[in-house]
Amino acid sequence: MNRKIDVEALCAEKGLRITEQRRVIAQVLSDAEDHPDVEKLHARAAAIDPGISIATVYRTVRLFEEAGILERHDFGDGRARYEAAPESHHDHLIDVETGNVIEFVDPELEQLQRMIAAKLGFRLVDHRMELYGVAIDRKS
Repeated sequence: MNRKIDVEALCAEKGLRITEQRRVIAQVLSDAEDHPDVEKLHARAAAIDPGISIATVYRTVRLFEEAGILERHDFGDGRARYEAAPESHHDHLIDVETGNVIEFVDPELEQLQRMIAAKLGFRLVDHRMELYGVAIDRKS
């Protein structure tokens, strides 16, 4: 699911002041096709602006997360990983051997989740699904 989200525009919508370093971090997040952790974000941002410190990236990520611009994920590898808040819902399949994250949407699964919630007396308002697996055809 390649979807480009303009993080800088989201900052503007939320009324966040956008410094030059925040702009660089927002661009790195917008361009990310993976779910980078802070260290990866820092390396990518520092390649554009060597003056960006890891502390600045941590503060900016926390600010963006609190503003609802970023979603934080824990995919079981001990590192907080981030993605721009998606415009539409999707789930994740994490390859436990490589750490690769595959985003997917399955309408049948979404319907099943609503049916389970209803059976238990609830109307589903939100959910997050993370599946963990190993590739079937990978040679060990």
